[in-house]
Amino acid sequence: MTRERLYLYDTTLRDGQQTQGVQFSTPEKLRIAEALDTLGVDHIEGGWPGANPTDSAFFEEVAPGRAVMTAFGMTKRAGRSAANDDVLAAVLNARTPSVCLVGKTHDFHVERALGITLEENVENIRASVAHLVAEGREALFDAEHFFDGWKANPGYAAECLKAAYEAGARWIVLCDTNGGTLPPEIARIVSEVIAAGIPGDHLGIHTHNDTETAVAGSLAAVEAGARQIQGTLNGLGERCGNASLTTLIPTLLLKEPYASRYEIGVSRAALEGLTRVSRMLDDILNRVPMKQLPYVGASAFAHKAGLHASAILKDPSTYEHIDPGVVGNRRFIPMSNQAGQSNLRRRLEEAGLVVEKGDPALARILETVKAREEQGYAYDTAQASFELLAREELGQMPEFFEIKRYRVSVERRKNKYNEMVSLSEAVVVLKIDGEKRMSVSDSMDAAGSDRGPVNALSKALAKDLGPYQHMIDDMRLVDFKVRITQGGTEAVTRVIIDSADGQGRRWSTVGVSANIVDASFEALLEAVRWKLIRDTEAARAEAAE
Repeated sequence: MTRERLYLYDTTLRDGQQTQGVQFSTPEKLRIAEALDTLGVDHIEGGWPGANPTDSAFFEEVAPGRAVMTAFGMTKRAGRSAANDDVLAAVLNARTPSVCLVGKTHDFHVERALGITLEENVENIRASVAHLVAEGREALFDAEHFFDGWKANPGYAAECLKAAYEAGARWIVLCDTNGGTLPPEIARIVSEVIAAGIPGDHLGIHTHNDTETAVAGSLAAVEAGARQIQGTLNGLGERCGNASLTTLIPTLLLKEPYASRYEIGVSRAALEGLTRVSRMLDDILNRVPMKQLPYVGASAFAHKAGLHASAILKDPSTYEHIDPGVVGNRRFIPMSNQAGQSNLRRRLEEAGLVVEKGDPALARILETVKAREEQGYAYDTAQASFELLAREELGQMPEFFEIKRYRVSVERRKNKYNEMVSLSEAVVVLKIDGEKRMSVSDSMDAAGSDRGPVNALSKALAKDLGPYQHMIDDMRLVDFKVRITQGGTEAVTRVIIDSADGQGRRWSTVGVSANIVDASFEALLEAVRWKLIRDTEAARAEAAE
């Protein structure tokens, strides 16, 4: 059976950049484009040349790849020819082989937003697309507010599409700009568009996630006959985001009926890099990856309940819809007060801790986990701390150093500009190999701003670890979360710290105390100890080879 080709169009660098709080630099856009090209998408929409310096610089620097690089712009303005429209000229000057132009297809927007006649708008679409084709470019027409326009005036919306198609547009992209059209309605309207004379192999779909159905809407459009799908990595996009390609790609490759009916440009080998690409984007954005993302999230294959973990040990397919390794993800058995020995054995194996079945230490570890979670600890999100707890119970926790005391002070004082500023200072005294070492640090960053008492403690702790110093030089704190776990005068603070190192590892540790500084320091200590254990084990393994 011959499979039909579906085409993937990524707009992370343009529509994704409209996400609140997101602003890519040119080097970041180049890095993302390279990853998308390696992944196997068909088109990469790089931005709107001329709209801002970053997008213009991107098109000057981006190297040709397998994917078709596409510049984005809008149809010509009324009252001038396509050849004499400076905004359209800036888009063409990017010299991309493909150009996507957005135009109105909802009569309400034409008359209210543009303030022109319906006929003028149709002519603007026709002339703009014809100009792109005459310049030797592949032309795409983004039909803005299309589904609302079709519902309000299908005759006029169809006229706009036909103007672009007859002028030579390779793709007519139906945009659910407001994100309010549900999948059954998308399927019906796409079918009606095809019946009105626009072939399905020239139709694309562009959905937004305002009703949490962007992926479902895109799949509905494919079922109805559309053959190009637009989306973004991790569902990035304005308001609630766009259709997520990190969900659509594995769904199209692995799920029926799509896997047997269609083929896409992403290979099964490239699919194994999907989780890495997803996390790379979050790293560029300096944000914590969303754990619940389908396929690529850290919790996508996490099994917390003991019953689930017991079944997973026997056959992973009992609670997993795919093998996590297919998308570059991994199975995760967290520890919590809901855990049983099945979870525990699996988690200990993943940490490299060998415990015989029936060992009394298993029961001790479970009881300790449950008791400490009663105190406010959370080991399902702090797996490194769980490993240290297990090592303590098993007598396998090395003593790298001993903390003798620490102190933090916070001072408010005036600077040379007569402004009140804060300064935190920390003192940490520890013992290594029988020798006491004292380190002092403040919380001032390179810009002269105070970063708080936890930062001062972290810097002081990492200042002098003697023979272990080289192991933590590449370690950094990447996230810091605080939660009050009880109310009133008995409030307990839980701190979870995410750390990373130069080897690409990321781990979480937890600290609990009525004092936020004590809780933070406990989590910091655990992060350092876990790192030392991992690097020490790696060094021993290397020496043994």
